[in-house]
Amino acid sequence: MSGTLFIVATPIGNLADASARSLEVLRTADLVACEDTRTTRTLLARYGIDRPTVALHQHNERAASDKLLKLLMEGKKLALVSDAGTPALSDPGALLVEAAHRAGIKVSPVPGPSAAAAAFSAAGFAADRFLFAGFLPASAAARGKALEALEVDCPLIVYEAPHRILDTVQDLAARFGAEREVAIGRELTKKFEEVVRMKLGDAAAWLRAEPQRMQGEFVLVVAAGQPRTPQAADADRILEALLEAMSPSEAARLAAKITGLPKRGLYQKALARAK
Repeated sequence: MSGTLFIVATPIGNLADASARSLEVLRTADLVACEDTRTTRTLLARYGIDRPTVALHQHNERAASDKLLKLLMEGKKLALVSDAGTPALSDPGALLVEAAHRAGIKVSPVPGPSAAAAAFSAAGFAADRFLFAGFLPASAAARGKALEALEVDCPLIVYEAPHRILDTVQDLAARFGAEREVAIGRELTKKFEEVVRMKLGDAAAWLRAEPQRMQGEFVLVVAAGQPRTPQAADADRILEALLEAMSPSEAARLAAKITGLPKRGLYQKALARAK
């Protein structure tokens, strides 16, 4: 009889945030798979829990998942945790979870702390959804390319490390404009926690103002932008592409649907280009 894989959210900083259910699952698990065994043992020791641990991190995830899957198929109860927050969310674990599903093993989430949810709740941006982008690419070129692909009408949440935070807020300001607001969550739930809200154009100066502000782990919540109004140049490019494969009337119909611009004007442009 197969066992159960519990996906256990753990505190993102303050160890007192561990839920009663998460602690009970950790106490009764046959094995705890963790990103860093030293970090997890600190949490277990805080609550007097003595359970065996095994490392599952980005460098050994596939090999470790294969071994853990065998234990689950033997009926073991396994708790999967990351160093902080929810496993498989910008953290290792997804490979094991997928393998468990494919093998017909019960997967049970034990919800709890999430840095993204915590930062969003403290940002004060009224919205019924957000886009979670995790960690942006480390290199400037790749980060810029990734940001170019992001233009949404809801708040954007990204994680960032201290050695890249200054570059990232500057790149965000360049991409979305200095007037766009951002909420910066630093060291959430920890002793030196800060949650501040300002314009993106002011973020770099705020970070530079005090050296300690560029230390710790960051969550950035960028305010939603206004939906982009289609420009004439956009319609022209779309029409030109569509006319390579269809008639002017069909190209105008699709271009109108894509851009929201009036079909009649687009049709006249299409006719002119088709001559």
